[in-house]
Amino acid sequence: MDETGNERTDEATGVRSVRRALDILGLLTEDRPTVSLREIVEATGLAKTTVVRLVQTLEQCGLLWITPAGYTAGPGLWRWAHLAHTSWELPGEARKVLRELAEEQRETVNLFMLRGLHRVCVAQQESPQPLRHVVRVGDELPLWAGASAKILLRDAADDLLHRIAVASPHGEGHARQLRVWADLAAERGHAVSRGERDEGLSAVAVPVLGRSGTVVASLSLSGPSHRFPEAVVERFTEALTVAARRMSEQGFDHPLDPMK
Repeated sequence: MDETGNERTDEATGVRSVRRALDILGLLTEDRPTVSLREIVEATGLAKTTVVRLVQTLEQCGLLWITPAGYTAGPGLWRWAHLAHTSWELPGEARKVLRELAEEQRETVNLFMLRGLHRVCVAQQESPQPLRHVVRVGDELPLWAGASAKILLRDAADDLLHRIAVASPHGEGHARQLRVWADLAAERGHAVSRGERDEGLSAVAVPVLGRSGTVVASLSLSGPSHRFPEAVVERFTEALTVAARRMSEQGFDHPLDPMK
């Protein structure tokens, strides 16, 4: 029983433990490949004894590895990483399209797909310029703003728009704006955003269509707003449209594809 007299379930405790363990693994990044016990305690706000139990379990499972500098990713993650890489990797022809687009337009190319209340980055080709916009593959971004969000919400139900709006900084009234953006993107065949989520960042996006003609992904170019004047946005839109058509004609194939 808990303090309120309600029966505590093992399921609730288990789910909480899993979340805590994932939070610890989430502290590891390319910029911080090793994390100390003290840093884990400070970052999670958990008691040291709880952190010790969790990291010991993760270490026993091979998901963490202890080094003199602290904890780092364990060898057990390699199998999962290899599986994820194999499953998420785009076909060679699709990767070629992204690479050529980034080289020709000199801005970062992102491919997003809809998942729940977010858009997930499933592929990226970075801009060759020093000042560029970068989103890591696997990152989940909100749907309440952004050129790609407007593309992906083209066929969204009102209920989904409402849930996105409620979770946004703008409140449930934002659902009306989302519908306007989505309808306008459908009419024009592309969408543009300027500083809607990140100040100084602009993006242009177009849809990648599946076999049934539905939107399965958004293909975008993004970068500093000063490099996105109207004339350049028009050029970007034309290049993106050609690239997206090539991907659609190839038969877009991906684990998150709703047609699979």
